[in-house]
Formats: sequence, structure tokens, C-alpha cells
Amino acid sequence: MKAIVHDTYGPPSVLRLDEVERPTAGRGEVLVRILAAGLDQGVWHLTAGMPYLVRALGFGLRRPKVRIRGLDLAGRVEAVGRDVTRFRVGDEVYGTCDGSFAEYACTTEDRLAPKPANLDFARAAVVPVSACTALQGLRDAGRLEAGQTVLVLGAGGGVGTYAVQLAKALGAHVTGVCSTAKTELVRSIGADEVVDHTREDATSGAHRYDLVIDTGGNRPLRTLRRALAPRGTLVIVGGEGGGRWVGGFDRPMRAALLSPFVGQRFPMLAGKPCHEDLRVLAEFIEAGRVTPVVDRCYPLAEVPQALGHLREGTVRGKLAVTVQAD
Repeated sequence: MKAIVHDTYGPPSVLRLDEVERPTAGRGEVLVRILAAGLDQGVWHLTAGMPYLVRALGFGLRRPKVRIRGLDLAGRVEAVGRDVTRFRVGDEVYGTCDGSFAEYACTTEDRLAPKPANLDFARAAVVPVSACTALQGLRDAGRLEAGQTVLVLGAGGGVGTYAVQLAKALGAHVTGVCSTAKTELVRSIGADEVVDHTREDATSGAHRYDLVIDTGGNRPLRTLRRALAPRGTLVIVGGEGGGRWVGGFDRPMRAALLSPFVGQRFPMLAGKPCHEDLRVLAEFIEAGRVTPVVDRCYPLAEVPQALGHLREGTVRGKLAVTVQAD
């Protein structure tokens, strides 16, 4: 089968299309014929092996342990192993696996759910990682309640577009912060207020929010705290910049250490897609309350170019990858 692989860490150009052996479903596993995959910043971190913390977390110190990249998927069940009870051959599914930039992949049934009926495979494939992260950031780490105010930094990006829509669906008043080119998009997906960060500083302290979701930014913690209500909550989702060793991951770690000593909350978030939350998201999507935003869809062979495009920071919502024809 065809797959996007790499044998060394580096820039997107280390990724290549190659022939690899097709996997078989073991006990408790589901073999999925992948029709589409999603692309997020995590793919870049695992491709580059940066920051070095990524390698130390078990992904391979000198070279990647998993050669095939990609995490998000949408496709059809090709085969099931022993003890699989949720899925049958032919079911349309979405979720995650280790190596979704491939024609076939095995994963466990707890990482899959039925594909939302009103989505094609490309749009379903961009949901799992980013939307689960947004949901868990708002509901679990953020403890969001209806009627609260939410500030979403990076509202036009992958996690941000879901955070805006989910916060609205959960009953919040939402302010989205983005670049000039994305203001109309953020307004169209339901933000009550939109702030162009090139013209206005939403963290100046002029307005304070019950919950701030910072998606992949690099603002200092002291700056983010200005936007928080005295008993507000800050959830940092990933992060860019920083040094080669821990990169942007130092901000949530420092925030968690400070949290016990101040009135504001800075919980750690380790977003992880799971069957239950994928089903919750499917309900929101099928009800029309959440809609994936797809900037562009690339063919499998052009994953390196897609990853380069993602790193430019101009993507509106998500990028999808077409793996096979339906």
C-alpha cells in the first residue's frame, strides 16, 4: 500500500510517498481503509522531532519510532479483529490512528466512532484531534458554564474554529481573536465579537473573561492573565516558539505551577480523542451546531507541501488530505 513515511527527523521534505506492507487487524483492532486524513501542527512536531521534548516523550530519540505520519482519519472498516464489538466491515468511521497518511491503518475501537452522517470523508477527517481538543479544553479543563464569557485566541485556526462553535453551542458569549484575513470567517461561524489582533490587543485588560482559550500562541502568561476575570480560567492549547528543548510547552507547565497560588485557574490540558467525545461531536455536527472549516484538500503525495503551507500560519480552519477515492 502507499503511505507517507520518514526515517529521520527534519523539515517537511523528509516525508516521502513509499510502498509499505499493509497491516492486519489484531485482537481488539480495527483495520480501516482510509479515504481522507487531517493535518495539524502535531504532525509538524513529530516530523521535525521538535522540540526535543517530543522525542523524550517516547516518539524516538534519534529517529521516529513510527515511520508513517498522520493521526486524524476518516474511512471504512475493512476488517475487525477478535473482541471488537462496536464496528462491522463496511461501517463509515472517523477517529485517530498512528499513521493515517496511508491507504490502510489499524487502530483500536476506542479511537473510532461512526462518521457524522452529514459530512463527506474529507471534512470528517479534520474533526477528531482539533475538535476533541477544543471540547475537552472548554468542558473539562475550562469547566465552561452557560452564560459565561469566552475569549478564543487563534479563533481562525484548527482548534480555534471548533472552540468558537463549541463554546457557542455550550451557551457562552464568545469573542474570537484572529488576523485581518480571518475576521469574516470567525464571524461566520458564530463569534459574538471578533477582534483583529493587528489592530487591537484583546489582552489589554479592557475586557476580562471567565475563560480564555489560547490556541497555539506565544503570549507571555502575565499578558494572558490581564484578560482573565479574578476567578477566571486560562487553558493553553499547545504553543509555538520557545527554545529547542521544550518549545512552547513551557507556558502551560509554568502556568500549572503558578495556579495553586493565585485566584485564577491554569489547568493543564492533554487533549486526547476518544470514542465518547467523537460521538458527542458527531451529535453537534449532525445537529448543525458545529461545521468543520476546510481551507484546502491535498492529495496524499503532496503532504510535504501541505505541511509547509500549514506552517505559514495562513490556513483558515483545517487542511485535509485525500488518501483514496471513495
